[in-house]
Amino acid sequence: MKEDNRLLQRLKRYGSVGVSAGKMATTFAGQRLTSDSFVTEKAAQELRKALGGLKGPIMKVAQIMATIPDALPEEFAKELSQLQSDAPPMGWPFVKRRMTKELGANWQARFDTFERESSYAASLGQVHHATDHAGNRLVCKLQYPDMSSAIEADLKQLKFIFSIYRRYDKAIDPSNILEELTERLREELDYRREAKNMQLYAEILRDEPMIHVPVPDTDLSSDRLLSMSYLEGQPLIKMAEDNPDLRNTIAIAMFKGWYLPLYHYGVIHGDPHLGNYTVRPDGSLNLLDFGCIRFFEASFVGGIIDLYKAIRDGDHDLAVHAYETWGFENLSREVIEVLNRWARYIYTPLLEDKVRRIHDSDDGLYGAKVANEIHQELKKLGGIRPPREFVMVDRAAVGLGSVFMRTKAEVNWHRLFHDLVDGFDADALNLKQKDLLTKVGLT
Repeated sequence: MKEDNRLLQRLKRYGSVGVSAGKMATTFAGQRLTSDSFVTEKAAQELRKALGGLKGPIMKVAQIMATIPDALPEEFAKELSQLQSDAPPMGWPFVKRRMTKELGANWQARFDTFERESSYAASLGQVHHATDHAGNRLVCKLQYPDMSSAIEADLKQLKFIFSIYRRYDKAIDPSNILEELTERLREELDYRREAKNMQLYAEILRDEPMIHVPVPDTDLSSDRLLSMSYLEGQPLIKMAEDNPDLRNTIAIAMFKGWYLPLYHYGVIHGDPHLGNYTVRPDGSLNLLDFGCIRFFEASFVGGIIDLYKAIRDGDHDLAVHAYETWGFENLSREVIEVLNRWARYIYTPLLEDKVRRIHDSDDGLYGAKVANEIHQELKKLGGIRPPREFVMVDRAAVGLGSVFMRTKAEVNWHRLFHDLVDGFDADALNLKQKDLLTKVGLT
């Protein structure tokens, strides 16, 4: 059958990664004594070749890794950022079998309409539009078969690939990064958890009229099927380009959508991918995907604010306290100075009480030059091992910064930030987070 052939091809592509990884190891072994730049460039090309053409969790992890500053050298990030998901969506026979397994043999009778063709194919599943019997438009996210096994296999291969890279570049130990992404990916497979995440964000943002969250339909959802209300909107970049007067409105909504949950509840959306939100005609934001949500202790959130104050005031001891609060260990004064360079780059827009762009440069890759310079300095100093908790916050900052830069938004970032953090109370945050998690049934 056609669908069986597609699934077989998908599985064959997964298996090919192991073969390609082995070839990488052989290539590197033969080039151990060549220059670092040659090895890195060769490694990046081999890595892209090993992962190219895949559609699944390993693609998602590779693309996430490419967006985390310093997790990879510039050559690796550049190659991985070019990976594209090109496998076709699964067709109607697959959809019928999968929907029958999730909702029962009479599943079609539970919808008024259900579109046979998918509207979007993602790394872990595909999306179909539908309507319920009340005439409400729905979006149904249906997971591909056996994704749990695929994730475990892919992560094992990716761990092997990066262990090869680590032999030649000691600047960043990615072990904690991979552990963090592994846990987040496993959570993304649980669509009932994502429905609760959706309810959590709806509660957090209930008083923010410029941010909209879908409503999950729990009666039409399961562990591997998530049905939710449809939110009308346009791609963010297109809206910003076509409506320059909305750029600042969009940026403010995004800033609040990501950072109000973090500073008030210790929660962050860890995937600021352009496909995870759309914009309405008034510039308000639709948040669409809630699979990658991270919770933090109040002490970690307090560390973010402490580092801001340390950079603002030139307070070395407070910066050390912030890094140690996050989980960095055995940091020399030289390493701290290098980390502070990255922190100054991230925090600079927040330090100036004026309307400004998020970044002075029009360079399309936000922070790439600074990140590469820092990577080289860390390599000379023996490298660091970023803590797990650091990964998603840093990624969100860079991802959002890239969007703010592309939209050319000009706002007072300083005041937006202070509106959220002034009067920060760690005990109050912990209590609010606990009450919120209990309310939506998350642990």
